Amino acid sequence: MNLDLFPEQPAPSTEAETQWLSESAVIFRAKASLEAPGILNEIQTLLEHSPLRQMRTPNGKLIAVSMSNCGALGWVSDARGYRYEAQDPLTQQPWPSLPAQIHKLAAQAVREAGFAPLRAEACLINRYTLGVGMGLHQDRDEHDFTAPIVSLSFGLPAIFLWGGLNRRDKTQTIILNHGDILVWGGADRLRYHGIRPLKQGTPPPITHPLINQARINCTLRQAR
Repeated sequence: MNLDLFPEQPAPSTEAETQWLSESAVIFRAKASLEAPGILNEIQTLLEHSPLRQMRTPNGKLIAVSMSNCGALGWVSDARGYRYEAQDPLTQQPWPSLPAQIHKLAAQAVREAGFAPLRAEACLINRYTLGVGMGLHQDRDEHDFTAPIVSLSFGLPAIFLWGGLNRRDKTQTIILNHGDILVWGGADRLRYHGIRPLKQGTPPPITHPLINQARINCTLRQAR
């Protein structure tokens, strides 16, 4: 995966907008756009050590999104269930370290959202290609749910599905753009959420060839 910059691309906007979805869920628009080139280069490097792969659910279903992890722990799924592991089962080595810039941005967003400091032990890296999405689900494989979740988006825009505490609750549709950071916790920590399949023809805010036809999402969690 080539991460050389497109020299003709304009500099990312430094203007950030704050969009509250509720009292405990907020999107910081374009907050990570300036740092995106460096972050994506670091992601490329760490994926050389822990490559993207398609995991399987405990019942054997292939997960469409390609995944990897960085940080002290990584989220994995296989016949043994959903869980966090200190070693990459693909390489039998520790996961790569969490890039400092991702940690810094996540910590700032958590603070500005009004939550206690996040002990970011795990960062799940998801790569969505055209036609790929993720169904409604809860993030509930952590030992407790007091810490918020932080999600950084890069590349193609995506339609984020923001549901309720029950799977059948009505969902809102929210566009997540390149550089957006979403934080949710508190009463919203166990909301169902998902991503609609990426559609071809969506005009992407391209900054790197890596995300020319894809979306990279980094989700930070406190697992223990």
